[in-house]
Amino acid sequence: MDKTDISDEEAARHRAKMARRKQVQDAEVAGKTVEKGLLIVNTGPGKGKTTAAFGLALRMLGHGRRVGVVQFIKGAWSTGERDAFAAFGDRVSWHTMGEGFTWETQDLKRDVAAAEAAWEKALELMADPSIGLVVLDELNIALRYDYLDIDKVVAALAHRRAGLHVVVTGRNAKPALVEAADLVTEMGSTKHHFSTGVKAQQGIEF
Repeated sequence: MDKTDISDEEAARHRAKMARRKQVQDAEVAGKTVEKGLLIVNTGPGKGKTTAAFGLALRMLGHGRRVGVVQFIKGAWSTGERDAFAAFGDRVSWHTMGEGFTWETQDLKRDVAAAEAAWEKALELMADPSIGLVVLDELNIALRYDYLDIDKVVAALAHRRAGLHVVVTGRNAKPALVEAADLVTEMGSTKHHFSTGVKAQQGIEF
């Protein structure tokens, strides 16, 4: 059927259907009255966990709020997102504290010390009342390898100051963190270009 050739009867049915749907949607929205800082976890084997977190950071900046970022695993190599957020000046407090992936450092003590330093920086940012969102990039990986005490981390996140949003990224989120979170997104991997030999590319992976 030609979608531009819609009869008056079809248009009327559609209008009535959308009116009923609007009533339901409006009622559902009206029933949501709680406003709070959210603990958000982006996990799973699929690509896009950190990308999604930085999308929220950009949204927060668009509303005039400051953002804090702590990268727990990534080393000091240049990335497009870090360079882009640098343009916001002191509205973004960015801290790349990792030493690189554990198979690169091959030094457990060094990895643990880096994770502990990153966590102290995270606590500092979470205590800063001028910051509306803190991104804890790949904290899940530090927790997975037991570089940090999961109970202490979850307790600190659960008792963060009111109104602060925190996003935690990384695969294999621990059950205790998932339980404490307000929003958990499990990103699946239906298809990935790495499996066909495509290398990490500027603007896509970094």
